[in-house]
Amino acid sequence: MFKSSYYRGALLGRGAEYLAPQDRSLVPAPQPRYRFTIIGTGMMGMEHIRVTLLEGRATIQGLYDSNHQSLTAAQRLFNELRPDESLPEYNSLQEAIHDPAADALIIATPNHTHLELLQLALESGKPILLEKPMATTLQDAQRIVELAHNYPHPIQIGLQYRYKAIYQEAIGEALERQSIGAIKSITVMEHRLPFLDKVGQWNKFSEYSGGTLVEKCCHYFDLFNLFAAARPQAVSAIGGRAVNFRDFEYSGRPSDIIDNAFVNVEYANGIKANLNLCMFSPLFHEEIILCGDEGRIRAFEREDYLPGKKLKSGFEMYCANARPSRTSVPEYPAIIQESGHSGSTFFEHVSFIENIEGHSPASATLQEGFWSIVVAVAAKEALRSGTTVVIDQLLRANNISQP
Repeated sequence: MFKSSYYRGALLGRGAEYLAPQDRSLVPAPQPRYRFTIIGTGMMGMEHIRVTLLEGRATIQGLYDSNHQSLTAAQRLFNELRPDESLPEYNSLQEAIHDPAADALIIATPNHTHLELLQLALESGKPILLEKPMATTLQDAQRIVELAHNYPHPIQIGLQYRYKAIYQEAIGEALERQSIGAIKSITVMEHRLPFLDKVGQWNKFSEYSGGTLVEKCCHYFDLFNLFAAARPQAVSAIGGRAVNFRDFEYSGRPSDIIDNAFVNVEYANGIKANLNLCMFSPLFHEEIILCGDEGRIRAFEREDYLPGKKLKSGFEMYCANARPSRTSVPEYPAIIQESGHSGSTFFEHVSFIENIEGHSPASATLQEGFWSIVVAVAAKEALRSGTTVVIDQLLRANNISQP
């Protein structure tokens, strides 16, 4: 996964700015091969700017956002990272999409805009990185799959959690080395603070975000699907609004998103998965537990704001008599780990460039994005109805054909 030729500079190059290009052999000045246009310059858009420049094989061609304050903040970030460069701002979405100098598009706009923007982006004939969730409804997700069916260039979905160090370790041991035998159960826990502020507070309303189980949990349902390696068959859920945003209104409209849930997913191969979500915790704690017929894996990361040195991540694998057990601390180099989402966005960009270059990395495809939405929508319906949702019935009821 690591290729020193393109991340050595990220690790060692800072502080070498005093060197002329001919004097930089260990940490040569990056020579970007690609230029990305960023559409949507809020929190995730700025993370994509930061990671693009850190990864080094690409730079930013220009920015587009309908919100002036977001553009100003993104320009400020870019100027901090590249003080000797200027960054164009497009006057229209069409101008941003069709700039012939841009090699690829990164779409990081609010969730409910993804279908409309992707329809326009497909006209560009450029590789596209579309932020998660790919859509807020089954119908929109299906439409995106249909529209992009014969698109001749990569379209990658921003389900970057699969690149977190803890999940890379779990993928390597459980799926590649099969160190715990056949996986039988999957458990993911996320306990965290409430949703952060967004422009227009769009993430507080299901109409715009898809709801908590779509907006936040599509990452975990993607991991469920990845580790189960089978189609989901049935989903049940309980949850609700216990603490967060119960009295929150924006422009006179009350928030309607949930802040806790337990979701169970049954797969065609018999694997069972469970998500434990709490969004009113005073710390960040995320973990996965995989139980197989020859062992057990637990991997976690946490941040609790208390003083003192402590483990921010951990990995445990117990294999009894089958093979060696081990514990470790999965981490990326600090400059990558701190670049956004525990370094996972950095390696999402690594995969995006490998996609552009035709190397077919294990990045999140349109189909995988679609199935993460299927599980999320099934969980929403199960929570609403208090019944177990059968996936085939859900798809038929919504006139959705399986991609």
